[in-house]
Amino acid sequence: MSKLSKQDQKRARRREKKNFRQAMEKELREHKSSFIVFYTLRLLVIVIFVRQIFIGGYESAFYCALAYLLLYVPSWIQVKFHIELPPALEITVLCFIYAAEVLGEVNAFYVVVPHWDTMLHTLNGFLAAAVGFAMVVLLNDDERLTFDLSPVFLALVAFCFSMTIGVLWEFFEFGMDMFFHTDMQRDTVVNAIYSASLDVTRSNKVVAVPGIQEVLVNGESLGLGGYLDIGLIDTMKDLFVNFIGAAVFSFTGFFYAKSKGKKRTAAQGFVPSRKTADRDYLNQAREENGDEPEP
Repeated sequence: MSKLSKQDQKRARRREKKNFRQAMEKELREHKSSFIVFYTLRLLVIVIFVRQIFIGGYESAFYCALAYLLLYVPSWIQVKFHIELPPALEITVLCFIYAAEVLGEVNAFYVVVPHWDTMLHTLNGFLAAAVGFAMVVLLNDDERLTFDLSPVFLALVAFCFSMTIGVLWEFFEFGMDMFFHTDMQRDTVVNAIYSASLDVTRSNKVVAVPGIQEVLVNGESLGLGGYLDIGLIDTMKDLFVNFIGAAVFSFTGFFYAKSKGKKRTAAQGFVPSRKTADRDYLNQAREENGDEPEP
């Protein structure tokens, strides 16, 4: 087979981009519920972005721009990889993006709303477990083989995948705080210290310092009413709630797999599947425009 000329390659890329845009437009409108959520959140992001530009909040404007792009990711994944995301999963991901980037960062919900970060980490654990479960489903050549695998194995893969994602995210937060002096690992005020480092006898005896009400740094009080733990408690709390989210999905995913997808559980609305021909909008666009669809 002769190679295409550079001009033919450029034309082929332009046609493929056109096919992809057409498929994205159809994908965004496929489900009425996720369509409404997507355009509502997109409108809110645009309004907040414009407001932040006017008031000089350029960092917040960046988060808005990032959120705007991320809102397209679920549809992009569906088109690119020929995967069908259930509306419940798609809507949850869209709301998670908005809650994390716009509400959390721009509107400072991480600071002003108690347990906002905890809620998002719990949800992240649940969603990551769903992704891990779906990877086993989608990477099988024949979806019917999925349920020949042990339901315990499927649940274990989902759980381990979610916990791995949670650990990697904490590594990312630690790296950002260490090298860029951010505060992604939120500090916690504690009123007691238990440490062998305070043992003057060097015998590895734990020394307790209870009732801490004030800490001086360079002769000045922090004014926090206690000792400032720099990130450890926040990290362990995040991993614990990630564990809870992962365990919930893995538990329900076990019964979903055991019933071969027939029993309704919390996992059912969060497990992606391969697209059928009538929902594969990218291949449909290729056929409409005279291009050869993927097998």
